[in-house]
Amino acid sequence: MSIPTEGYPLTAAVSPRVHVIDTVDSTNAKLVRDAEDDPDGHPHLSVLLTRDQRAGRGRLSRTWVTPPGSALAVSVLLRVGAVAVHDRGWIPLVAGAAMVDAVAAQLPAHDVAVKWPNDVLVDGRKICGILVEVVPSDPHTVVVGAGVNTTMSEAELPVPTATSFAALRAVADEDRLVAAFLDALRDRIARLAVGGGAAVASDVVARCGTLGTRVTVSLPDGGVIEGTAARLDADGRLVVATDDGPESVVGAGDVVHVR
Repeated sequence: MSIPTEGYPLTAAVSPRVHVIDTVDSTNAKLVRDAEDDPDGHPHLSVLLTRDQRAGRGRLSRTWVTPPGSALAVSVLLRVGAVAVHDRGWIPLVAGAAMVDAVAAQLPAHDVAVKWPNDVLVDGRKICGILVEVVPSDPHTVVVGAGVNTTMSEAELPVPTATSFAALRAVADEDRLVAAFLDALRDRIARLAVGGGAAVASDVVARCGTLGTRVTVSLPDGGVIEGTAARLDADGRLVVATDDGPESVVGAGDVVHVR
């Protein structure tokens, strides 16, 4: 991983506030706390990042720990008051699409795509997970957290379905990565605010590797859906054509691509 000797100049050109911290429990949790303590000091696109996150959190209440220095954890504060409430379900999907662009720019020889709703896969293996949370004290502010496997070796990968820049024999330029992520995220959130879900749907669909594949979806209530991922609906939910005929609409769940 290339570490900028003068901070994160590319990132700072996009973000009004870049806070680099040596170690933290969770970048999302800390940025939420900081924004609540000092809302005026944390404008739209404020960033907190570290290479040593000790208690990372993911979707469906998952937690994980990565060896220090092996992954980049970055959280971004978004002021989304201009985004209609009924369109905010697109924010996690937009974040995933933005990270796909940032990762793909540094791995041009690989297939980079989103596994719905926002895991980023390289050649079918997960390189980045994303968690979007609403700031409890302000429903019009969200924090987007992303953990990108950078220098993690093959032996350090948590599961066989994971990957990293190092495992792909690549060196991540983290300043360029974060700046590209922020740039795409900023522009698509602005488009979402102006045009609603229809304004970002084509970008998300184009980057979604789940569509058209056989999937198994584990639902929060313990149910399981099997079938083919057919499309996204107007709210960004996954529509699955099930094996027994009817379509099921999935708003939350753990998707597995069946190989």
